[in-house]
Amino acid sequence: MAGIHRQYHPRNMTWEAFLKKMTKNTPDIELLSNPQRIWQAVGQIPKGKVASYGQIASLAGLPGAARLVGNVLRKLPDGSQLPWHRVINSQGKLSLPVTSPSFKEQKQRLIAEGVIIQGSKIALKEFGWKP
Repeated sequence: MAGIHRQYHPRNMTWEAFLKKMTKNTPDIELLSNPQRIWQAVGQIPKGKVASYGQIASLAGLPGAARLVGNVLRKLPDGSQLPWHRVINSQGKLSLPVTSPSFKEQKQRLIAEGVIIQGSKIALKEFGWKP
């Protein structure tokens, strides 16, 4: 990604190490780039919970930027340690096309974490993250 130094990219280290490195000398989220803010917010979603694109945008200090969250997550490199699969739409649905490999991967990852998916919908009352 342009503007992000290679050593800080989440592909090259665990998410925990990335967050620690990014926030070591950065006490204020406003000093991070928009993708870094989004990565940081997504990295906080606990296993077995989900958050909407809009919720992540708000947590990243970017209210109203749900589409930006989707665009940033879409550009993650293969093998990224970021838990992108925990981000869904505001209706509690997986947003990817049902026949896509990414949809299948997202669904499998969520089920492995104990999230119950009925069709492509998740009960937000039970599995929605409330930070």
